[in-house]
Amino acid sequence: MGEMVKDPNCAYCVEGELLAKFGYPCCEMKTGKLYVFKEQSKRGRVILAHKKHVSELIELTDEERNDYFADVAKVARAIHKVFNPDKVNYGAYGDTGHHLHFHIVPKYKGGEEWGSTFEMNSGKTILTDAEYEEMAEAIRQALKEV
Repeated sequence: MGEMVKDPNCAYCVEGELLAKFGYPCCEMKTGKLYVFKEQSKRGRVILAHKKHVSELIELTDEERNDYFADVAKVARAIHKVFNPDKVNYGAYGDTGHHLHFHIVPKYKGGEEWGSTFEMNSGKTILTDAEYEEMAEAIRQALKEV
């Protein structure tokens, strides 16, 4: 398949300081990398960034797309197992950052923004690296079981 194309201006491709501002590395999956979203007002929120620098789902082959959605579903199962949310929301945005990624966002009845669209990054609930690592480890373990 050749060398994977990376965009030197893309947070997900570079995996540097810009990504570290909002994402904590969790694990590598078949189709991409999973990050714990640092803003945790929706406990268990993560991002699955595709390994390829593509902007749209339609830029993937059918097989790549199916594999990616299988990973999204696997992550959702792990999030349900670890955090027991009432619902998981999914969001794929990127008007300015053109790298395919899904926000996988647990929602809780009576919790913040229940019944409405989740805010992109409210900055309300920021944890310590030790707390992010604890969450990431719980998710890694659950991924082995789902």
